Amino acid sequence: MASFSIALSGLQADTVALNTIGNNLANLNTTAFKKQGTTFEDLFYQQIGTSGSSNPLQVGVGTRVSGTSTNYLQGTILPTGQSTDMALSGDGFFVTEQGGVQSLTRAGNFQLNQQGNLITVDGASVMGYPVKNGVVNANAALTPLVLPIGVTEAAQATGNISVTANLNAGATVGTQFATPVTVYDSLGQSHAVTVNYTKTATNTWSYSVDLQAGDATGAPVNNTGTLTFDASGNLVAPAANISGITFPGMANGSSDLTFNLNLRSNGNPTLTQSTAASTNTSTVQDGFASGTYQSFSADGNGVITAVYNNGHKAVVGQVAVARVTNPQGLTMIGHNSYTTTNASGDAIFGIPGTGGRASIEDSALEQSNVDIAQEFSDLIVAQRSFEANSKTITAFDSITQTTLGMIR
Repeated sequence: MASFSIALSGLQADTVALNTIGNNLANLNTTAFKKQGTTFEDLFYQQIGTSGSSNPLQVGVGTRVSGTSTNYLQGTILPTGQSTDMALSGDGFFVTEQGGVQSLTRAGNFQLNQQGNLITVDGASVMGYPVKNGVVNANAALTPLVLPIGVTEAAQATGNISVTANLNAGATVGTQFATPVTVYDSLGQSHAVTVNYTKTATNTWSYSVDLQAGDATGAPVNNTGTLTFDASGNLVAPAANISGITFPGMANGSSDLTFNLNLRSNGNPTLTQSTAASTNTSTVQDGFASGTYQSFSADGNGVITAVYNNGHKAVVGQVAVARVTNPQGLTMIGHNSYTTTNASGDAIFGIPGTGGRASIEDSALEQSNVDIAQEFSDLIVAQRSFEANSKTITAFDSITQTTLGMIR
């Protein structure tokens, strides 16, 4: 009888709905899980005649599942304190690759393996943009992100010293002031350098860049000169940064210590003269001792910076974020991952925080967006529907038994 198939179609559809709800509840604590919903549609109708007003008389033959939709509403982002954890704030997906196959995920509970590869909990590589000469190349093909675990960074000799300071215009002739700064040689050893200023006349100071006694045996080169300021206290001479200050014959056997003294930034003087007391605001130098990898962090644009125990930081890559035209067309493949289809369109890779893509929240994870109260409510509705269809089958069975009894 058609009556049984009608109720059976309802049972089958309700089973799918119950499975979907059960899966949502099972993934209540799954990182970045996106809940699903089930929709039904009625089946075709049988025309059994017309009414007196010529209206069609139709009888339906049941229901079926018309689709399952994924709710991509962002889950709550909670801090974890783990630098390997990342959360997407906004639309988009992390890009991963395993066995030459790329997939997408919202789950940022990443790990580092022994080789320093940033991977998912299932071993897929997290993809991003490479770095060349300390600069991210966002036009390059995506590559697995690797952190320099166990790597010792070579020392870098100081090449530039930048000074931001003020000299007291009201000081008497002969007044001295000093800017101390620590620099590094080619072996990574630190040295104390002092920039000494002596007022020689109105708006005029002499300077001398001196290395700690005993650190070099040769005569310094280009380490002295004159500073001239205009009536407004602006540095007018030297007109450019001071290049080629050299201390030859380093006592520890390192290369000659050669660096530039920068007193301007983007053409604007950082050394000024005013009636305020002589003050050092800041000194910056670009050398460092050798160091080993210690940790890493990622900023909102996904730029990954490695930190060494010498205090030096280096950019090692940038996380990529993908968007698709139709997320509902993505195929769930388990392990918190999706693959693109013709329905979803191809993944379009880019930099986090650009082109409508999500930004990165470091040391945080996105939680499941399953609402347990809503799921329980839906569960009751699906259960009642299943029971109603079961009751329909029971009623049809009773009617069938009665009909068979009449035949006897």
